[in-house]
Amino acid sequence: MPWFTGMAEASHGSVIGLCIRATSGDILILLASFWLSSIICGHRQWLLKGEQKPAGILIITALVVTIILEWLATGPLERWAYTDSMPMIPLLGVGLSPLLQWLLLPPLIMWLTRRHMLSHNAFRSYGSGEPPRNIRGQTR
Repeated sequence: MPWFTGMAEASHGSVIGLCIRATSGDILILLASFWLSSIICGHRQWLLKGEQKPAGILIITALVVTIILEWLATGPLERWAYTDSMPMIPLLGVGLSPLLQWLLLPPLIMWLTRRHMLSHNAFRSYGSGEPPRNIRGQTR
């Protein structure tokens, strides 16, 4: 918040509303990036299988979309502005913090999601009386 103008002076309620809208946009970017990765890869199981190429596609897609949206919002559309303390990416004219979130959060989200999915599958196998299986369906 300290890197965006007007946030310090805005009411708590309006800041919450702006954060909800921004978060909703980020969720849409993440979902669109996941589905594009799945389409290119040919299946949705790439996360469960730990495939790296679709993960890279997801991150690159999210970065490109964010760069375009940030450039539009801070430039021609004048939807928001950065404070002087926002570190900037010189050639892009975009703040560093919106890009860092797409470099740091998706790998963490994918790791946590994959971990949850694998443990859920193992738990399901354990509860059924069957021997635990790995992601390729082989018994351990």
